[in-house]
Amino acid sequence: MNQGTMKYVLENCANGAESALKAQEGGADRVELCAGIPEGGTTPSLGEMRLARRLLTHTRLHVIIRPRGGDFCYSAEELEAMVTDIHAAREEGADGVVFGALQSDGSIDMAAMHRLMEAAQGLSVTFHRAFDVCREPMEALEQIIGLGCDRILTSGQAATAEEGIPQLAKLVEEANGRIIIMPGCGINASNIARIARQTGACEFHFSGRSKVSSPMTYRNPKVSMGGTVRIDEYSRNITDPEKIRAAREALTKEPLHSSDLLNPAEETHATGRDGEQ
Repeated sequence: MNQGTMKYVLENCANGAESALKAQEGGADRVELCAGIPEGGTTPSLGEMRLARRLLTHTRLHVIIRPRGGDFCYSAEELEAMVTDIHAAREEGADGVVFGALQSDGSIDMAAMHRLMEAAQGLSVTFHRAFDVCREPMEALEQIIGLGCDRILTSGQAATAEEGIPQLAKLVEEANGRIIIMPGCGINASNIARIARQTGACEFHFSGRSKVSSPMTYRNPKVSMGGTVRIDEYSRNITDPEKIRAAREALTKEPLHSSDLLNPAEETHATGRDGEQ
């Protein structure tokens, strides 16, 4: 691969098709489409997948496959739903899917992963932040590489990617180009260049959202749709194109590492959109 294909890649965690469109406006290379952001991201609806694919004319679309919040130890029924959702994402034109599964002892659930990988053949696959709660990260890294995943989304097993810089750097070094290590969690324009410089990573995952007030003029503050879980139900967070642009601008001042090449697999998946820049 020649030097002309070298670049930093920005992935936006989009909480719906509207945010996905905003991410594209801001110049994101890829969108991870999610529902249930307060739970860490769950599988979006069929309608959101379909609309996001229609709106994203030149931005790659990956879909998280996660049937619920909480841990990543899945029942047979949950795995069946995940396989069905992978097929649905493919049918709706997704370029990739995002999933992960663990056993109760914190190790990678290889049987579950083999089943999910089989369903995802031809799609780009990201092993998500289940990695951050696995027991033995270096052992897990080798297993995930062996499964054929394209990247790992991780905060370096820390509360944020910034705090996880030492572990992220170790993972990038150990991966040695065999898989993409993509830092995520708490990344923004003010820290992305430092994370890039100190870890050697070239792909980054962040939300870049801003709060938007509800158009509702009548409001009943006594009623909560979440029961005992109280959230602001008269505002929502939407991807902010300016925050995407600011992160890109911060990275333009940061020289790429000589080994920072787009994963060749990223350019050869079924839809062909992964090769478009």
